[in-house]
Amino acid sequence: MSVWWPGSGETFIARAPLTFATGAATRVKGMRWFRDPERNDIQNELDGWPEGPSYTARSSGSTAGRNTVKGAAMAVGVAVMGLLSSQSGSVGPGRSDKGSDTSHDRPDEVEDFPVMWAARGSTARTLPWQLDPSRSPQDEYRTHAIVTDQRLVIVGFPYRKGEEKHISDEFLWATPRSDIERVELRDFKLGNDAKIAFTDGSWCRVSSIKRERLTRYLIEPVDFIPLTSLTQAQRNTAEMFAAAQAPDAQPPLVKQNPCGCFRVEVVAPSTVHASFGHSGLNTVMDVNGTELGLTEYHQEDFLT
Repeated sequence: MSVWWPGSGETFIARAPLTFATGAATRVKGMRWFRDPERNDIQNELDGWPEGPSYTARSSGSTAGRNTVKGAAMAVGVAVMGLLSSQSGSVGPGRSDKGSDTSHDRPDEVEDFPVMWAARGSTARTLPWQLDPSRSPQDEYRTHAIVTDQRLVIVGFPYRKGEEKHISDEFLWATPRSDIERVELRDFKLGNDAKIAFTDGSWCRVSSIKRERLTRYLIEPVDFIPLTSLTQAQRNTAEMFAAAQAPDAQPPLVKQNPCGCFRVEVVAPSTVHASFGHSGLNTVMDVNGTELGLTEYHQEDFLT
């Protein structure tokens, strides 16, 4: 097992499976495209990418639609992107733990399904091809996203069913957190998607069965409370919880939630799983350092 871990001075926060998303609406079901800001297909322009499938969107009738959406759909899509770009820090509609049959972005979810929107030289064009399930089948190779206090990192590793704990990470890509302008949750259909927009105007649409584990720490500021700033009782609870976890557990990460309680999370390299990422070992304590059960508060208070 060779799990990627940041060096000294950088804090590992979360890890979860991540791939480019896949269309779910009838017209684009099972498909995805890589676009420039004029909505042209750019997959053959991406440096170092192996050849992938060329999709054609289905029409509403019996004739197959063109794979490049023009006309009104293009105009609306550009307008929508302009609006989103003006709303820095916004989060997409709907609860993240439930899918929805209603699309809030028809140009990019129903008429077309870009998973990369990128001009030449932009950040999104540097994403690794291994994120594409059509080029890197999930039954042979897995990709995970890792969030640290400084970067968003993508790693990959060969996968064999039944050997989910045998991980040999390959570092694929990273970008500073400062290059991420916003994260928008996309709940259409399964509710596993998110759009990550970069400061240069490019973006990608990705999917994760553990979406909240990643997006929570990309949306929220990294404002963990230093252990030295806790009361002695709070610190004792946090450190005792960490000591009771895996032998390689790292120092606890403590964050105060809107409920007034404290979330204590512990990460450990040995708990990484190919299908789920990091298990997210956590507990909650009150201001007195007393460990609480989730049933004493509304669960969403801890995840906000």
